[in-house]
Order: sequence, then structure tokens, then C-alpha cells
Amino acid sequence: MPIYSGPIIDPHMHLWDVSMGRHPWLKPSGGATAVSGLESIRRNFLTEDYRQASMAHDVVASVHVEALWDPADPGGELAWLDTLDKRSGVAARYVGSAPFGTKDALPIIERESANPRLNGFRAIISHHPTNPAKSWAKSGDVVLDPAWRRDVALLAKRGLTLDLMMYPYQAEGVAALARACPDLQIVVNHSGSPIDRDEDGLARWREAVRRLADAPNIAIKVNMVGYDPNPTYEAVKDMALHCIACFGPGRTLFASDWPVSTRYIAYGGIFDHFKRMTAGFSPDEQTALFHGNAARLYRVQPAPRAFAQALRASSASKT
Repeated sequence: MPIYSGPIIDPHMHLWDVSMGRHPWLKPSGGATAVSGLESIRRNFLTEDYRQASMAHDVVASVHVEALWDPADPGGELAWLDTLDKRSGVAARYVGSAPFGTKDALPIIERESANPRLNGFRAIISHHPTNPAKSWAKSGDVVLDPAWRRDVALLAKRGLTLDLMMYPYQAEGVAALARACPDLQIVVNHSGSPIDRDEDGLARWREAVRRLADAPNIAIKVNMVGYDPNPTYEAVKDMALHCIACFGPGRTLFASDWPVSTRYIAYGGIFDHFKRMTAGFSPDEQTALFHGNAARLYRVQPAPRAFAQALRASSASKT
């Protein structure tokens, strides 16, 4: 089979302007101990930066996933995104954030869901039971909280998706959530986050992916898995193919996680690897993994290809 050469919709990327001071986790004292190498991404990453980073591939649109914007400024991230140039399809759709399980969740969901570019919300429930430094959430059972579930159920009623950043330890709870809310489309981020890299940890991750895949309303986004500071092609290929084997090409999406991923690999290399990994897949399967699933789940309308390519060419001429 040929290597994929068609258009790409990147379903997971971020933009930020550090001069705005709206991303506390990026500050040296921000407390994001679960992520190493933050010093390399403590700078602006804006639309033009994304264009230049992605121009080696035919990226026709991207989905902006909330980047831990300051919770004291709810709505600020979407308002800022709306000011950015959308002509080339960068940040064409949004995944926002809301404090599920609190009194502030409902008004935020109602207000942000009025934005036509919003496709859904993301919740970060990653909790490590024995290593607090790796935890993003305060507990490992947030998905079982009735108030949290009440707010998440509102998304399905509004036709919105739920992105989840989670660890394998949360797989049982997420699977139960999927069964309880069959009309809710859940998209697991970061390949299900294989946070523990020893033999037992990877076995736990593999079983978690299998368990999640049993729910037809869960899809998974595969990226280059940033929990290994030096991810090899073979290790990432093994993980990606496991996700595809469990979820099938119809519920798996390839994503960049740019610019967080730039801590260990350039944007172009990410999709070079994905294309190489899937050389044995059928053209229809490749199209689904690189474009079709993202277009469907995030309701993306890509920029006209000729126009997007002209913008990329213009960006290239400035370098």
C-alpha cells in the first residue's frame, strides 16, 4: 500500500501568548510537575508559528484544545481564539474547558456552547495513585461524582463532545461513564496516557485501551506519547498500532499535540512517523485516521486547499 499523501486535519493542538499571563502552568512556579521540559515551550506559539511548523504536510485544518487557561478568566481563551486569523484553518474548531461538578459549570457551558466554533469541552482527570507528582487531578474517582456527571451529561444534550485527558487508572470509571451516557461522544487524549513505562505499567495501559474500546461512543487520539523523553519510532508504532487494533481505523485519530510535542520531536516528524506506520493500511483507512474521523467528530470544515496551500507558501517564503 502507498504512504498516505492526502489532506490532514490535526485534531489536537494548542496556541498561547505568554505575554498575556493566562497559562499559569507554563510559569517556572506553575506546578506542572507531570510534564518535563517546559522551559522549551515557555514562549509564544501563534497561528503563524503553527503554519510554519506544519507546512511540510498538507494540513488543511486543526482543532484547538484548551491549554489550561487561567480559570479566573472563564471564557477568555475562546474570546482570544476568535481574534486569530482563521483563513488557513488553524484553530478552526475549539475544545473548551469548564469546571464540571461546581456551581460555575452550567453558566460556562451555556455561554461557551453559543460559540459556533466550539465543538465540546475537555476534562483533565489524570490521577496517579502512588505518585502525586504525576497527578493533574486531586482524586482518581472524579468521573464517579454525581455532580461531575450531571454537568457532563449536559454536553450530550447539546450535541457537544467530551475530550478526556486520563491515565490507565481511570479506565474503568471512564468506561462506566460511557455506558451511563451512551449519547455522549468521548474522545480520549494522548493515546490513553501510558504514564508508567515499566513492564507492568505498559501492560496496564494496554488493558485500559482494550477496556475503553469496548464502548462504541469512545474514540482515541494518538500522538507521540510525551511521557517518554526519547520516544523511539518502534515504541510509538507499537502503541499506535495497539490503539488502532482496539478501536479500529474508524475511531482512531492521529494528532500532533503541538507545541507540547516539540519538547522531543518536530511537527513534520510526527506525521512522517504516522504515515510510515500506516503504509500497510488501505487508502480508506488512512484517510479516516488522518482526516475523516477528525472531520466527523469535530465537525471541521477545512479551509479551501488551494487557499491554505497559498498561505503556507507565503509563510515559507518569509523564513
